[in-house]
Order: sequence, then structure tokens, then C-alpha cells
Amino acid sequence: MDISKTLLAKSDRLNAADLSGAPIVATIKSIRQGDGSKPVVIDLVGMDGRPWIPSLGMRRIIAKAWGTETDSWVGRLVKLVNNPEVVYAGQAVGGVEIIAMSHIEKAFTVPKRVSQKKTVPHHVEVLAEPVTEPWRAQWQAIANTLTDAGYSGDGQALLATAGQVIGTQWDHPNKISAEDAQKILATVREDNNEEGK
Repeated sequence: MDISKTLLAKSDRLNAADLSGAPIVATIKSIRQGDGSKPVVIDLVGMDGRPWIPSLGMRRIIAKAWGTETDSWVGRLVKLVNNPEVVYAGQAVGGVEIIAMSHIEKAFTVPKRVSQKKTVPHHVEVLAEPVTEPWRAQWQAIANTLTDAGYSGDGQALLATAGQVIGTQWDHPNKISAEDAQKILATVREDNNEEGK
């Protein structure tokens, strides 16, 4: 499917009209690459496959809060609201804006561009983090074990290595089941002990 065509169909994505009531809190499920004008496509849990395509201003807020490594955004929460005053091409069209985020130490305010010559302050509150994210601790244990056994590389390389150990693959560490994690840890430790003898 040509993603650029998908991006043009407003009815197929999350938009301001979906948030005409109260703000929503959504968990980030995955991030995909879009086209030139809308480079980031964010899938949210429970949105029936309708992605959120954040504006440049909202992408800047996410990058300021969480950095530009999109893998780290998965599993985090955003509180989104419809701002009916968002202007596009001189028309008030409304837009989806972030008003709170998990995984930040404190609230912050950044300038948000509303026209070529005007910015207004945009405030983002701290959103309570999920009580547990067991996959993060599990992945840290796997990454540490692989590193201790002499494997190297970035997160994606280690994820691929972890998959090779038990003959499977995942697109993100949060997809590794507890059972698979135990198999990986046991196999890598056993192989490491054999080599050390």
C-alpha cells in the first residue's frame, strides 16, 4: 500500500474531530515512516488502526521530551486534545495537540508557531507512567547478558541476535514473551559457560 495516499485520507487517521469531547490518554503502539510532509506516523493502542500523524510542532515536543530515537517512544503515553484554534493555510482547522506525556521528569513549556511571525507558549504536563512495563526490565536483562557474552551492536542488532539464539525474530523488544526471554537467557548463559571451560 502506498502510504502517501493513506496519509491524504483524513477519515483513515486520528484527527481533531475524534477529540471533540474530553482529552484522551493513548499508549504508543508503534512508529512508522510516512512521506516527506508527514514523516512520522504513530499508531496508538485502541484507535482501530487509525494512526496519529503529529504536526511539526508536536513532533518537536516529542523530540524535546523523549529524544529522536523512535524505538524508545513505544509503550509511552500521551494525552491528546483537540485545539480548535490550530490554523492551517490561514484557516482555523483544529488540530490534535499533546497536553501531557509520560516519561518526563517535569512539566515544560515550549514556543509553538501559530503563524510565520507568531509563536505562543505551549505547556506540557507530566502524565503518570504506567505502573509496570515489565518488558523494559526483561529486555535490559537480555541485552546485558548478550553484552556480557561478547555480542555487540545497537538495540536492533542485539534484538536480531536475541532472535537468532532461539530461531525467531521480533520488530521490538516489547514483543518478546517471558517464556522466550527465559530461553534466550538460559541459552546464552549456557553457551558462555561452555566457552569459558
